[in-house]
Amino acid sequence: MTPDECKNLDELIATLVKYHPEANVELVEKAYHFAEKAHAGQLRKSGEPYFVHPLTVAGILAKLMLDAPTIAAGLLHDTVEDCEDVTLEVIEKEFGQEVALLVDGVTKLRRLDFTSRVEQQAESIRKMILAMSKDIRVVLIKLADRTHNMRTLKSQPPESQKRIAQETLDIYAPLAHRLGVYKIKQELEDLCLRYLDPEGYQNLIVKVGMKRAEREENIRTVIDMLSDKLKEMNIHYEIDGRPKHFYSIYRKMVLQHKPFEQIFDLIAIRVLVDTVQDCYAVLGVVHTLWKQVPNRFKDYISMPKPNMYQSLHTTVVGENGMPFEVQIRTYEMHRIAEYGIAAHWRYKEGKQVADSLDNKLYWLRQILDWQNDTRDSEEFIKSLKVDLFSDEIFVFTPKGEIIDLPKGATPIDFAYRIHSAVGNKCVGAKVNGRIVTLDTALNTGDFVEIITQQNSKGPSRDWLKIVKTAQAKAKIRQFYKKELKDENVANGKQMLDYEAKRQAVNLPSLLKNEYVEPILRKFSFADLDDLYAAVGCGGIAAQQVVTRLREEQRAHDKPLVPVLPRVAEPTQPQHGGKSTSKEDMGIKIAGLPGCQVHFAKCCTPLPGDEIIGYITRGRGVTIHSKECVNVNASHDPARWVEAEWSDTVNSSYNGSIQILAQDRHNLLADLMSYLSAQKVTVCALNAKVNSNQTCSIELTLQVANKQELDWVIKQIAKRQDTIEIFRV
Repeated sequence: MTPDECKNLDELIATLVKYHPEANVELVEKAYHFAEKAHAGQLRKSGEPYFVHPLTVAGILAKLMLDAPTIAAGLLHDTVEDCEDVTLEVIEKEFGQEVALLVDGVTKLRRLDFTSRVEQQAESIRKMILAMSKDIRVVLIKLADRTHNMRTLKSQPPESQKRIAQETLDIYAPLAHRLGVYKIKQELEDLCLRYLDPEGYQNLIVKVGMKRAEREENIRTVIDMLSDKLKEMNIHYEIDGRPKHFYSIYRKMVLQHKPFEQIFDLIAIRVLVDTVQDCYAVLGVVHTLWKQVPNRFKDYISMPKPNMYQSLHTTVVGENGMPFEVQIRTYEMHRIAEYGIAAHWRYKEGKQVADSLDNKLYWLRQILDWQNDTRDSEEFIKSLKVDLFSDEIFVFTPKGEIIDLPKGATPIDFAYRIHSAVGNKCVGAKVNGRIVTLDTALNTGDFVEIITQQNSKGPSRDWLKIVKTAQAKAKIRQFYKKELKDENVANGKQMLDYEAKRQAVNLPSLLKNEYVEPILRKFSFADLDDLYAAVGCGGIAAQQVVTRLREEQRAHDKPLVPVLPRVAEPTQPQHGGKSTSKEDMGIKIAGLPGCQVHFAKCCTPLPGDEIIGYITRGRGVTIHSKECVNVNASHDPARWVEAEWSDTVNSSYNGSIQILAQDRHNLLADLMSYLSAQKVTVCALNAKVNSNQTCSIELTLQVANKQELDWVIKQIAKRQDTIEIFRV
């Protein structure tokens, strides 16, 4: 059990009243007993009672010093999603609107409402961000929830472990960083590393452990030397030394392309003092005792991070020649560094208040702004990762105001951060007084000035390939959506037509009112032209629209009308087209020993895909990808069975890809030669020259797993001729 876990109600209440003596204890007690009863009889995959999870989440929130309604919501956060007869209306009636809104904010959207796991993930995260914009405690509950889920991840299947860990590293750890909750951020990153690179994680543990005694001796020596000097100066202080967390060491090894033996600054000394003046006095002592490493001093006191973090950081070289980092801050700065935004919450006269949080959370307002113009799920997740995860740079306006941007940002990103009108009228830029090109990467400390012209025609479409921030991309698309709607409508029609052919369906047969209307309502389009325009300007993917239309068509029991001959896909793996036992196929199916198994041709799953089985009449079990549209379209859920890949999967499977390329002489010959050089086996090929000087190519390849097919897709995508490439 970790220090922030509570074993029972008494421990939870004791932690709450420690930080909030006047807290509404009765609310938490009521929520505890309600959740305990609602989850009675439920077990987690680890085998432990399910109620252990919400109790642990509530304990984490209590240790973050959050208030009674937040802890009550932590106890109740899974009841609506996982318990029969518990609805948001019930929660509001029993615990009030405040708690109900918090529970609703962390309740995931139903899987059945979406065509893929990516779309479900994107829309659930979008819902959470909208909720946290109204109450930041929503994301703190979600972070506590994810922290305990990561602590118990070993009970999940290997594929789920990697998927959940990657999502955590991409979304939730960066969110914790943005909110300044470093206790959770560092734990999440270390836990993710354990599952994303188990071998690298274990090697790191062994190598760090081998030098623990030497490192601890170095820490004691440094602390003793610094303590003696600070006592002489009559400065009240606390010092501790700690090893850097595993993920930060691992990331440094990866980014710097260095082995562990060449990573020297493995420890950090932290000094806490009473005042800002004392911080700079301690800094002077440190630089007197040890030699400073050039370009490694950072003053986050005079220039705080956007997540409110303040501290002085310097790296110096010890007497043994080994560098180490020293962090110096006040006790109040340390509290905020550990707990971030949670440290700003207070409970006063029954109302939630936050100290000047509006200015601290402008990045959240930016996400809210551009997410309205980004309806495509994959684009939303991709943009969110850039905005949350990228390293930050700090640049200055001509008036000296600080603007933070992701690393690699350009003057165009800067212009749109100032105002959309500045971005739309931008024709040039000056950095540190010199005119630069608009694709110049900005660096920390740059002074940036945007040159505008009132008669400018607006942004170039090429800027979408240059800009780094989702905000800039959304504003550029917004401009073209308004100014060039006719062109976007035409482009959108063409893109949908191509995508429909790629999926082997007739587009006109999908554009009936009964299929189109639900999609227009879901994405808030006024009419079909609005939908075309959104596809044409990149606001939503053609693939997502066609897949949705097919779902609506299936719901109305209308057969799909094929228009293109599809490649005849060999049965997977190579078994002469016959069904074989699940053991031969590398598949494990719970409760059905010795059954016949074959792979669905609609989704052609590969090792690495999450899979599910469908019990057919007379043909055993058909294995589908869980992302397959037919999984959601099924009206007979009783025939679906859990399935997963065994540890000894086959070495050969068939995966199909669709390529749209610029047509030219010897295109296919060059592509086949390239794939041969990459030792990729082509099982089948189908190609068609289009009227717009493009060529549609469908390939069936022999691969070992999803990762290998993804690698092939990435290599072909890099080729100059390639316009688009998809897995079929």
